[in-house]
Amino acid sequence: MKALIWKKDKTIEIIEKEIPKIQNDDDVIIKVTYSSICTSDIHIVEGFVPKAIEKTTLGHEFVGKIIEKGKNVKLKIGDNVAVNCESFCGKCFFCKKGYVNNCENGGWLLGCSIDGGHAEYVRIPFANQALTKIPKNVNEKSALFIGDILATGYWSAKLTEPNKYDTIAIIGAGPVGLCSAMSLRYFKIKKIIIIDINNYRLNIAKANNLADYAINPNEENVFEKILSLTENRGADKVIEAAGKLNSFEMAWKIARANAIVAIPAMYEENQILPLPYMYGKNLTFKTGGVDAAECKLLMKLIEKNKISTDFLITNEINFNDIIEGYQFFKNNKDKCFKIAIKH
Repeated sequence: MKALIWKKDKTIEIIEKEIPKIQNDDDVIIKVTYSSICTSDIHIVEGFVPKAIEKTTLGHEFVGKIIEKGKNVKLKIGDNVAVNCESFCGKCFFCKKGYVNNCENGGWLLGCSIDGGHAEYVRIPFANQALTKIPKNVNEKSALFIGDILATGYWSAKLTEPNKYDTIAIIGAGPVGLCSAMSLRYFKIKKIIIIDINNYRLNIAKANNLADYAINPNEENVFEKILSLTENRGADKVIEAAGKLNSFEMAWKIARANAIVAIPAMYEENQILPLPYMYGKNLTFKTGGVDAAECKLLMKLIEKNKISTDFLITNEINFNDIIEGYQFFKNNKDKCFKIAIKH
């Protein structure tokens, strides 16, 4: 079968690999139908994910059809499924608390340390936890982001301990930021502010009613604007979904005293926590990565038309063009949100 791998020289290549086989009773083999490219995939290729193993098949955001299963798997052969970006056993200390990202037997494996979804076929461990059946009235592309960016956005929103009276600022109007805003809308938050240097992305947020206010730091003073919208206090909660050079500093600066700062962003370099300057502000920081434990709920919300990520698909390509797709995704952040790759 064809599979996309990465190499330590920061290149990617389509190669031939053997079709995976069932290894454990909790495994399934799925035939991939659609996948997508995540910024985390780019981070792996560029060497920013220490746990990633060279020549592993990339991809952790995909959907497909079960063609083979182990004897413990409850789903059926032929079921269409959305794949969780995390593999988790559901039984260990962390899983029982809902901290599935830190599963003692799993975590972020697919596309990182075991072969992922940028291939024709994939082995999925812990299938009862890792797969969500796609209802017949939900198309595959609508379910494509449930296991990663939508799960991340929902988790980020929950990290803020949202209250309907809150004013919550989101830094970054990329897919995770927009999914966070979508989730906050579901929680009926009073006021949502989204911040980005890209007007195209800000306009998408407003066009989809995901933000009450949009701020471009290149056009107005973010700190002054936030204060004007919050009776000079600052945001009640902040979600830092940008992961850029100055976005971490912005996050704690625009937060009011005693606020929560949620950080799902993945940084490419260390960040500084200037405790003397923020002393007395009494902030609570909650950091990534995602505990993607609510995929079944998210599928139900999509099925009931409570939320939709369809607008995030700005480009579609075939798997044979995936190398060009990686380059396009990396270099066209201004107008490319997500690419749906047909397998």
